[in-house]
Amino acid sequence: MRTFPSGTPRVPLTLICGLDPEAGNRLAERLLRPGTALVHHDLREVTSGVARRRLRLDDHDETVTLELAHGCVSCTLREDLLPLLRKLGRMSEVDRIVLRLDESMEPEPVSWAVHHVLVGDRPVSDDVEIDGVFTVLDCATWLADATGDDTLADRDRRASPDDERTVAQVALSQAEFADVLVLAGAAANAWDAARTSAVLDRVAPAAPRIALADADQATLAAAVRPGARRGEVTDMHGPLLSGEPPLHADCGISVLLFTARRPFHPQRFHDAIDVLLDGVVRTRGRAWVASRPGTALWIESAGGGLGIGDAGPWLDSPDAPQWTDVSPERRTLASLRWDPVFGDRAQEIVVVTDQATPEEIDGALREALLTDAELAAGQQAWLGYPDPFGSWVTADD
Repeated sequence: MRTFPSGTPRVPLTLICGLDPEAGNRLAERLLRPGTALVHHDLREVTSGVARRRLRLDDHDETVTLELAHGCVSCTLREDLLPLLRKLGRMSEVDRIVLRLDESMEPEPVSWAVHHVLVGDRPVSDDVEIDGVFTVLDCATWLADATGDDTLADRDRRASPDDERTVAQVALSQAEFADVLVLAGAAANAWDAARTSAVLDRVAPAAPRIALADADQATLAAAVRPGARRGEVTDMHGPLLSGEPPLHADCGISVLLFTARRPFHPQRFHDAIDVLLDGVVRTRGRAWVASRPGTALWIESAGGGLGIGDAGPWLDSPDAPQWTDVSPERRTLASLRWDPVFGDRAQEIVVVTDQATPEEIDGALREALLTDAELAAGQQAWLGYPDPFGSWVTADD
């Protein structure tokens, strides 16, 4: 247990995630010691309303079956995991909590819930503090998972009955959010190993990599770099190229940073959206659509799966947060690109490509921007454009 600047003692919480349950369990076992509580929820039957939770603490080893009202990961978090973390965080015999996530779970929503979902009248982060997120990758299979088209439903691993995520979306989200990548197994050949490294260099450039065989608590703690996110959720209006990924091509893997200071035409952008799927490993970024002047769209894609959400208002919008309420990085970014007419509105999309070329993606996206004539027509005209994204966009938690 450590005391933080607020003076409040909190128990360190370590998150372990990854698609390979055997490798994740091996890492968790390496961190198990007296005073460490190890928690794992088996969600293989969650869509049927059943989860199994195992808790190990010193000589205590208990597995319980949980019946969930709606059969989803969110129910497991809300109904069992968060209250359990609070309980463990207040037990004097618990010095650390290790949470091994189910293979279908992404660490960022869990981290968000720890910091923002109330249990009683306070978030669980009052009692625990995430000190590291460790993603275990099976080098023999991760590249195929991260670039393939399988859905979680194809592997019978959905987190809810309506879960449409691809395996690639989960694999890449787990890698991107990691403070440290723990590598298990070996690629089938040198080419696959080089391509795996090239992808990881571009989607998780700030995360050190260590071998599972070398991983223990001291090694992992030392590998977490100063300034690591340690469970800090993504600022959708913050910098997209954190960690300084290489921008040159390697093993056919390239990075495109698409930027523009004029909005997309909603219909042409909708028509061009497939360019962010075919031959693309990963897309993440903010889009400014002419018919939506108040808020940015958040775009993510991987493995043929596409997510479009509401990234919240621009700082120039009527509903914008106060400048003092946003991160210093966002304030700096907005100041550098502020336009007297459009404020901080801009396109910024990062695309990691494989079979597609950055040039063809850049060209297709630029064709979707407003023309000079459309730009000159003004914002009132833009509001009249049909908006095909209406049913696609969901508010982000």
